[in-house]
Amino acid sequence: MGFFKKTINDVPLEGTTVLLRADYNVPLTEEGKVHDDFRIRASVPTVERLLKNGCKVVIISHLGRPQGRDPKLSLVPAAQRLAELLDEPVRFIDQTVGEKVRMSVKRAPKRSVTVLENLRFHAEEEANNEAFARQLAHDSGARYFVQDGFGVVHRDHASTAAITLFLPSVAGLLLEREYQSITTALRHPKRPLVAVMGGAKVSDKIQVIDELVERADRILVGGAMANTFLAYRGVNVGRSKYEPGQENTIAAIYDAINKKGNAADTSEEVLLLPEDVAVATTIDTAQKRILRTIEDITAEDIILDIGDATINRFVDIIQQAGTVIWNGTLGYAELPEFSHGSARTALALATHPDVDSIIGGGDTADFVIHWDAQRGESFSHVSTGGGASLELMAGEKLPGIEHLLDA
Repeated sequence: MGFFKKTINDVPLEGTTVLLRADYNVPLTEEGKVHDDFRIRASVPTVERLLKNGCKVVIISHLGRPQGRDPKLSLVPAAQRLAELLDEPVRFIDQTVGEKVRMSVKRAPKRSVTVLENLRFHAEEEANNEAFARQLAHDSGARYFVQDGFGVVHRDHASTAAITLFLPSVAGLLLEREYQSITTALRHPKRPLVAVMGGAKVSDKIQVIDELVERADRILVGGAMANTFLAYRGVNVGRSKYEPGQENTIAAIYDAINKKGNAADTSEEVLLLPEDVAVATTIDTAQKRILRTIEDITAEDIILDIGDATINRFVDIIQQAGTVIWNGTLGYAELPEFSHGSARTALALATHPDVDSIIGGGDTADFVIHWDAQRGESFSHVSTGGGASLELMAGEKLPGIEHLLDA
């Protein structure tokens, strides 16, 4: 299935100046170093391809949510890490637009990489301001715009939408791979297609669940999201986090499953909830993992993970899948005692390379990258985008992709 937008492989980039939108919104340590370079590493193949074409590469990105200029949210650490990964010099300019940018890019060698300062130091970025986008295009001296920041393409910002009014705009290699991996898993999966859903809120993922009910053979539910389903089914969830007021939403999900009409499957066999859980009475590292069947949860219990019997059942289904889409950790995975469900899911996928594994961004990606000795390489695809991957899974159009040149 070909990508429906033009990419860097489809336009004559040789020797041109290219404005590249990357996603370097990465966590920093207290000392101001890059704590997790996953998103920077993911951008390297596109940068290397542009350098191979003799391009002058000018990179723009955001970091955090600054209110005006904030030295703690400078892109200097990201530029330094990129230089290490490329094993090439990377120039940094402490401005995003203006005369300094214009002259610095002009003086840069033909085959070079320059990183500009944080886009969000300018309020015009999130306002999708056309004058700001025009200035970005002009001051960078770019001939083409390359969108490779998958984590931001669900936003209508100056660097995802307005910029495409001023430069011919195409996709980078990461953006193309993200789109193709996620949409192929949903539309043309190897069967059976199993969806593993976790995280906190049903309401945040209702459109994704609707899409998965339509397409998946099995949906395995954990995390605080499972508590909401269990409460709906009359289970006492003690003092666990759950989302009240979702009765109509959940009823509609079960109704859609029943209407799907596989006579051999009841809704309980399509959408699987925990049969046992791991609980504690407070959330801290000193707490031991206590197993309870869902019938035995007490008023003082806080559900923090799926239980061992549920883990074994989920793993058995995952190992027999053709494609697995996983979005949301299955418990309070920050605490090792309550990361068992997520860790066993990761292990099942990592040790079964015949299963196409698509890991949604955000917390799930963070978990598997730190769990995996191969930094995510043990899976078919780990997404760099949280909200963007969710919206793409939900079948929504992403403005940062829609605005690119059609293939």
